[in-house]
Amino acid sequence: QLQLVESGGGLVQPGGSLRLSCTASGSTRSLYVMGWFRQAPGKQRELVATIFSGGNTHYEDSVKGRFTISRDNTKNTLYLQMNGLKPEDTAVYYCNAVPARTSSWGQGTQVTVSS
Repeated sequence: QLQLVESGGGLVQPGGSLRLSCTASGSTRSLYVMGWFRQAPGKQRELVATIFSGGNTHYEDSVKGRFTISRDNTKNTLYLQMNGLKPEDTAVYYCNAVPARTSSWGQGTQVTVSS
């Protein structure tokens, strides 16, 4: 079974930056496509950034140009560099395979953007 542990969240002022990390263990084989998801209070979880095995990336429009997803396969670690943060980016951020493996959701990491 795939286990995922997210870290790196926190409180940051608008315009600030954070770097999230996600470490995978267990059934990490065949993790060709990985993504960062987020869930804001009262909203559904959404996929915001995707990275494919060849390194190609895709971003949801609201984060395009501000967020960068990357991966280090030697460390089984996924990253999300977030710059130019806005209050509307406030959410719990999760990583998972794409499509998501239902049994592998971690606890996520809270990102709060506020002055």
